[in-house]
Amino acid sequence: MNTIGSRTIMKGSLEKVTGAAKYTDDIKVKNPLYIKLLRSPHAFAKIVSINLDRVIALEGVKCVVTGADFKNTFGVLPISKDEPALARDVVRYVGEPVVAVAAETIGLAKRALDLIDIKYIEKRAHLNPSHSLRKSEDRIHPELPNRENNLHKHVEQSFGDLENGFENSDTIVSSEFTFPSVTHAFTEPHCTVVEISGDKELKIYSATQVPHYVHRAVSEVLEVPMHKVRVIKPYLGGGFGGKSDPFPHEMVAAKVALLTGRNTKITFSREEVFFSHHGRHPSKIKMKLGVSKDDGLKSLEGNILIDGGAYGSFGVVTSYYNGVLLQGPYNLPNFSFNCDRVYTNKPMCGAMRGHGGVNPRFAMEVLLDEACTNLGVDPCEFRLGHFLKPYSLTPNEFRITSVSVNSGLKKAMAKSKWSEKYGKLPFGKGIGVGCGFFISGSNLPIHWNQMPQSSVRLTIDFDGGVTLYSGASDIGQGSDTMLAMMASEVLGLPMDMIKVVSADTRLCPIDLGSYSSRVTFMAGNAARNAAIRVRKILAKAAYEMLELKAPKEKDANVDIDFFKQGQNPPKYDSPYLGANPKIDDGLTFSDQKISEAQAGESVDYIDVVRRALDFGGALNVQGVYSSPKLGGTFKGAGAGLSPAYSMSVFISEVDVNPSTGAVKVEKVTCFHDCGVALNPLAVEGQLEGSIHMGLGQALMERIEHTEGAVQNASFLNYKIPSAFEMPEIELIYDGEAEVEGPFGAKEVGEGALAPFIPSIANAVYDAVGVRVRQLPMSADVILSALREKEGKK
Repeated sequence: MNTIGSRTIMKGSLEKVTGAAKYTDDIKVKNPLYIKLLRSPHAFAKIVSINLDRVIALEGVKCVVTGADFKNTFGVLPISKDEPALARDVVRYVGEPVVAVAAETIGLAKRALDLIDIKYIEKRAHLNPSHSLRKSEDRIHPELPNRENNLHKHVEQSFGDLENGFENSDTIVSSEFTFPSVTHAFTEPHCTVVEISGDKELKIYSATQVPHYVHRAVSEVLEVPMHKVRVIKPYLGGGFGGKSDPFPHEMVAAKVALLTGRNTKITFSREEVFFSHHGRHPSKIKMKLGVSKDDGLKSLEGNILIDGGAYGSFGVVTSYYNGVLLQGPYNLPNFSFNCDRVYTNKPMCGAMRGHGGVNPRFAMEVLLDEACTNLGVDPCEFRLGHFLKPYSLTPNEFRITSVSVNSGLKKAMAKSKWSEKYGKLPFGKGIGVGCGFFISGSNLPIHWNQMPQSSVRLTIDFDGGVTLYSGASDIGQGSDTMLAMMASEVLGLPMDMIKVVSADTRLCPIDLGSYSSRVTFMAGNAARNAAIRVRKILAKAAYEMLELKAPKEKDANVDIDFFKQGQNPPKYDSPYLGANPKIDDGLTFSDQKISEAQAGESVDYIDVVRRALDFGGALNVQGVYSSPKLGGTFKGAGAGLSPAYSMSVFISEVDVNPSTGAVKVEKVTCFHDCGVALNPLAVEGQLEGSIHMGLGQALMERIEHTEGAVQNASFLNYKIPSAFEMPEIELIYDGEAEVEGPFGAKEVGEGALAPFIPSIANAVYDAVGVRVRQLPMSADVILSALREKEGKK
């Protein structure tokens, strides 16, 4: 490897640190109208009337729109298109947009909001998720058929013989866990700028993780052809799942542009970002775990209630992920779960880093630690014998490929000196372990069709420069850099010869967006395949120039024996090149030269390019990735399926002040099985980011509501960790190469967050002997648990 495996600085880094990078709010369009939204003051109310007379009469106000101006609702999932661009007839949460005003200045648009006269009839709000399961005469979404309550999605799955597993367990532990909602706390607020042409074509710049889905939603909601809509994602100032839906303000900005023929702009205040939310679901989890001292985990049963807020968002997926991601990284022959996602009159919840797997992982790992205590076994030593095996199937038919977690735990134990510390530190100091499991992109696309999950177009022109066009969104994780590294490695070119054009629905082929840790795996495979295709063209030209006979081309498909019982993955059609096709053309591409070893001859890359351009004028190839057919045939079998799974180990060391209950995480040792680290610099950044976000959820972050209204909608009142709270971090990421991943890589963006949080809780138990079953583990929670242990109030 030349480029792959090197510590490569991300493309765009200089622009970011010097302030030259253009985020959506920095986009300048000619003479825009500025939009502000009037938001609901009620959690649940009927809209009786809206009087706009005074607003329309205000000089400088050019357009006012309401819910009546939008016929269609939308949502990121085709089965949950339940959100209006502006509330129509009824408001469902405090902060829901009701009226949009477009004016010549921001100040004027703000003043105009005060002139809007709206009359409401308040309804009894549904704020308790448990009550949302009761029969209701006044449901939040009465349009849903066959419903008597506010249930959005019920999921129930069971695998193996649960009762037999419990009967053969040496200890059974169970408990109830509660989790508040937490939000993404990204730095850049939501912003959309729309530029409209003379023939009513919309160019939409938006702070989004999913240009493709915004493109679809705008077309459907506004009833304009897709070819009349172009979505561009500029630099993005953080997303973490919070920008992976289409949003109402994007529909509104486009609608105003169509109505007025003027360019438009809308930027949220920080308070509005909190109102829009889409963060992690509050949840209540009842879990029961049976464990055998010799045979490991026997049975797991989970009952989960999640508060979805007012609309669907990614909720159907979340409902499945709360259960199916529980099983790994352990061999678990019997497990079942029930999950109910309910509507409430609060801002909607959606996808957030570690989507669906974070809260259940906390419950699982805390119970496993408790079981180990009951059995009198070391929780690390116990885990070592009971991880999933490589190239195996789980009970619900997840295909497991590479697994390095066993050796990774041993390395983490050695680095942290676990055996010297566990159960041996002074009172107030403790060490704990947690393990995790996550997907490398979803095998099942949101829209069920035969399109590839990612496409990359690669071009080479007369100057020899390579340009990659990809719909993938770089949201700060460095996917543009990763795509360039793929081409650089295959073609033997320096990184500065590789340009990336991304996240523009007019210029770039389809990619489904940045979520589910899918981009490196799926767009990376597509980019690598495109580079291999163009390499074949260059190799043919090189052999002609060297006057040598090219070797017979071998089948690029890879046929791997994934399962011991002889089941093979399906053959890939030749356009797809398969997973990790071999590069075997008899040539070496390096240092801008193409060489043939046996003849000892070489030609310059640029001369080969120009030879290949003869008669064609440009080299233009496509690379795509479609994951192989996976999974069973039962209902919900597609949920959680992935071409590969990452696995994580966290060993955390804490200091707990028994007088105040304050918890300080002093050191974290993390092993993350990401396969081959394509760019160690990026891997370390992603792991440190997961640790920072996990630390916030563990110790301090929570959304506070009163009567459905967010009470801490600012960074002053919603506390996130600063650099001073961050622990010392030791990272290990030398996993086994993943057979399906590009150059052996798999997930690193999300999976590390979930197991970090329970490792802190388990360390707290080791430090002061109390089990924490709620988040955040703030000082008052720890102090109350200590007082209860001591028999005091």
